[in-house]
Amino acid sequence: MKNIFFKYYFIFFTILSSFWLSSCGSDSETKKTEFDRKELLENIATNLIVPSYQNLESNTNLLVEATQSFTQNPSVSTLEAAQTAWKSAYLSFQDANVYNFGAAQGTLGSLLENVGTFPVSETKIENYIAAGNSSLNNFDRDSRGFLGVEYLLFDKENKTSVVEKYTDPNRREYLLAVVQNIQTEVKKVSDSWTNGYKETFTNNTGTDAGSGVSILFNEWNKSFESIKNFKLGLPLGRRAGQTQADPKLVEAYYSKESILFLKAHFENIERVWYGKSLTVNGQEGQDGVGFEEYLMSVEGGEAVVLETKTQLQEVKKAINLLPNEDLQTQISSNPTAINNLLTEMQKLTRFFKSEMISLLGITITYDSGDGD
Repeated sequence: MKNIFFKYYFIFFTILSSFWLSSCGSDSETKKTEFDRKELLENIATNLIVPSYQNLESNTNLLVEATQSFTQNPSVSTLEAAQTAWKSAYLSFQDANVYNFGAAQGTLGSLLENVGTFPVSETKIENYIAAGNSSLNNFDRDSRGFLGVEYLLFDKENKTSVVEKYTDPNRREYLLAVVQNIQTEVKKVSDSWTNGYKETFTNNTGTDAGSGVSILFNEWNKSFESIKNFKLGLPLGRRAGQTQADPKLVEAYYSKESILFLKAHFENIERVWYGKSLTVNGQEGQDGVGFEEYLMSVEGGEAVVLETKTQLQEVKKAINLLPNEDLQTQISSNPTAINNLLTEMQKLTRFFKSEMISLLGITITYDSGDGD
């Protein structure tokens, strides 16, 4: 009787165990596949990408208008209006430069390459002006774009000396050509997003290298690393092959607004992670579906989300502790806070790259050999 009892107990236990294991496996599999990637892509495209490019287009148009007024009537007041318009346009570019894929890829390079290259070459710009060559029919991207305009508008601290340079018709023509080129490039990308590319992007819901999630993740990560490696590491002299700091390599050397643009750029990196819409008229954006929600849908994701949010806060603390002086001055005389910020961003790299790649099954498709 005892043997029969154990026999039936064993059979019952085996069946129960099999059911339990099967159930666990099913739950795990469900958890890994229940996330709606299209919802993520729709949110990012509708509430971040399209509005970002529309804002950029609008502000770029205002920059063209202000530049036309300045070149038609060079004065300190029209120069200041052009400088203000440039600042607004380039600030809006910080919201759009994360999405340097798909519609932003042209036959002559990406939008970021064509209008966001820095540092600029003063020599190339001045040579083109001296030659009366404003065709921009070349690959010298460091002679134009937003940072080329910055050089032409903020060349010296003395605004009167800047105005005096615009008695030269070649200089007026070159400045106009550069801002109009930015306008053309931005409009092409903005129009593409609203005329079909948005649907192409949001309907590509796979996880392969050409999927919407993959290209978004890669460009987002690449954009984050551009802050760390080029907006901070390069002028700090922390990149491979550098032996000392070079403050002139900061992003906005002539306007001395590097920190403003760095903050805005990082805010948009964070915005994509949370899936939060753009801030409009000072109103905080609405939380939506981003990489945070994607991570929460997979095994082990919750722990990574908590660690990532903690490190995001550390980066923001480091940004807020920066002294109230321009970036090039800090690098030259008091680089401690800037170096601390770079360190905190390097720590964040682990979560943005290795942890997310591992959990989400996404492959890095760009050259990410940054030494971190």
